[in-house]
Amino acid sequence: MTLPIQLDRSSPVPLYHQLAEQLTAAITDGRLRPGDAFENEIGMSDRLSLSRPTVRRAISELVNQGLLVRRRGIGTTVANQMVHRKAELTSLYDDLAREGRTPRTEVLSLDCEAHDDRAAAVLELPPSTPLVAIVRLRYANDLPLAIMRNWLPPALNDLTLEQLTSDGLYAVLRARGIRPTVARQRIGARNATAEERRTLHMSKAEPLITMTRSAYAADGSPVEYGNHCYRADQYSVDVVVSER
Repeated sequence: MTLPIQLDRSSPVPLYHQLAEQLTAAITDGRLRPGDAFENEIGMSDRLSLSRPTVRRAISELVNQGLLVRRRGIGTTVANQMVHRKAELTSLYDDLAREGRTPRTEVLSLDCEAHDDRAAAVLELPPSTPLVAIVRLRYANDLPLAIMRNWLPPALNDLTLEQLTSDGLYAVLRARGIRPTVARQRIGARNATAEERRTLHMSKAEPLITMTRSAYAADGSPVEYGNHCYRADQYSVDVVVSER
């Protein structure tokens, strides 16, 4: 889509900023929709009689704001709406629904006889204990957003694919009378593996946001251990900090 752009060359406002503001408005008011191909830099420079560095700077402003995404071999497109999560003990499924996004879950694997020493230690179980290991792919409006790996105590080995597909994990646990109330969480970043890139439809240059979580019930007993990874262009965590 070619947008009508009006620039005031006599204004003290830099041309790149005028251009960036009008492009931002076109995205926020819906004239440019998520996934739309964006006019290339050379074409926009010629059409608006602007230098390429001016157009490049305007586009970079929108990329830095998460409004546009550059992909090698594809070009620049309008970004999908980023998922913003507060640093609270919530389910991604519920957070997506609250934001008006449509969550969908694909269970990639469900193993009720899994062995993982680290997960067993977090769940305060002997290393040889068979655990319930779940790997799920979470979509937001049909866009693959996160790969979620969770380990649960063996008492939950009767969970079904239908339960895990139709709702978030914490809702499933609450329905069983298990209520996570506090968690220890660590957020990081890393490069995606080749398999993760294929699953999440990412390019080789794009990073992942990672989160490990150990959740506990009110009595201090461990409930679940999770190791999740998210597309960094679609996910952020909002944290409120205060002076000590």
